[in-house]
Amino acid sequence: MATVEIRRSTRRKRTVRAYREGDTIIVLMPAHLPKSVEDEHVRTLVTRLEQREQRARPSDDELLGRAGELSRAWLDGAAVPSSVRWVTTMEKRWGSCSSDDRSIRLSHRLKGMPSYVVDYVLLHELAHLIEPNHSARFWALVDVHPQAAKAKGFLEGVSWQQR
Repeated sequence: MATVEIRRSTRRKRTVRAYREGDTIIVLMPAHLPKSVEDEHVRTLVTRLEQREQRARPSDDELLGRAGELSRAWLDGAAVPSSVRWVTTMEKRWGSCSSDDRSIRLSHRLKGMPSYVVDYVLLHELAHLIEPNHSARFWALVDVHPQAAKAKGFLEGVSWQQR
């Protein structure tokens, strides 16, 4: 379970908000709320945040299913991976594809990112099953995704921030 840090503010009048900062869930609330109300808000907000994060972090099986959907939608079903899984050993790249065994690995750092970003990285790796390099043909396969430019920009911003 995540650590919960409560930050009370006299400037905050009515709203209560929760967000994740690393492994800690930060709950912002007005200073005047009684402890009983605080406990209920914390319980509700932490549950809601964790449910939202779970939806944004699909399992390996869900990733494999999503890969099939993306392949059918954008690559005419031509890219069929043997497996798709999250890995914690990737700190520099967002994903990788092994043409030999047709396996795809996605960095755990993608978990919690918008679904269009995860889809873009997954589509990128699927395209490698068809075109193993970064040729013009490869980019033509990847850039059919309507949010490719937006996802590239998002990842570039995250990479720049983490330098």
